[in-house]
Amino acid sequence: MEDLNVVDGINNAGNWLVRNQALLLSYAVNIVAAIAIIIIGMIAARAVSNGINRLLVTRHIDATVADFLSALVRYGIIGFTLIAALGRVGVQTASVIAVLGAAGLAVGLALQGSLSNLAAGVLLVTFRPFRAGEFVDLGGVMGTVQSVQIFSTTLKTGDGKIVIVPNGKIIAGNIVNFSREPVRRNEFIVGVAYEADVDEVIQLLREVVDADPRVLQDRGVQIGLNELGASSLNFVVRCWSQSSVLQDVYWDLLKNFKRALDARGIGIPYPQMDVHLHQVKQPDNDAPKIAQPE
Repeated sequence: MEDLNVVDGINNAGNWLVRNQALLLSYAVNIVAAIAIIIIGMIAARAVSNGINRLLVTRHIDATVADFLSALVRYGIIGFTLIAALGRVGVQTASVIAVLGAAGLAVGLALQGSLSNLAAGVLLVTFRPFRAGEFVDLGGVMGTVQSVQIFSTTLKTGDGKIVIVPNGKIIAGNIVNFSREPVRRNEFIVGVAYEADVDEVIQLLREVVDADPRVLQDRGVQIGLNELGASSLNFVVRCWSQSSVLQDVYWDLLKNFKRALDARGIGIPYPQMDVHLHQVKQPDNDAPKIAQPE
């Protein structure tokens, strides 16, 4: 009896397979196609990711950013591949995409600050307004760039402090790069007494500037009377030098200006105020008083 039941089951299974042969063949083809899509997608994701990584490294993009962007592209391709494979086997991908979109929106809102820093970091390493080793002013924070990371930039200030600046704040503010240009200009305001001869002062300042070999004469030197101040004649001196010695040139020229003016007896005034006292005659107490009306 049991043997008859087994035989009936086998016959029923065979009949079901015969009746649903087309359906099973369709499912088999779809499954094989889905597997092929996944395999091809994985290979394409790896190839495209490696290609983007090599391209970014060739363009001297930061290695951290290159790895991150290439991984982002890779996982994005893998995600689209999985959705395509699910669609091939009959899964409604519209609902899957909607769920992923809602999840992405929630994550984006929760991490909007970090994502803005991330986007700013990508822009910084792509356009490179500053590099490691350059002295910059990032929104009021001045220092030497130590490293540019995905979310922040590390600076070392002149007094040895380490400052971490979020990349979002850097992009939103002004970026001043003091090291990018090989030469820069110094500007001095030299005040002398009104009794000084203008031409003599200009000639004296010119001699001091010309005596310094670090001043780039081919870039031009400007010296002239800039302002008739409240207590001094203010002369302006503009000259160019290499960025690496700019501060030293400023200090040395300022010191030499003072020495040269002292040697010629030309005074450097300081703010002063003249106070004039006028004696006011007091009224005579013996003078008759005028009766006030009641």
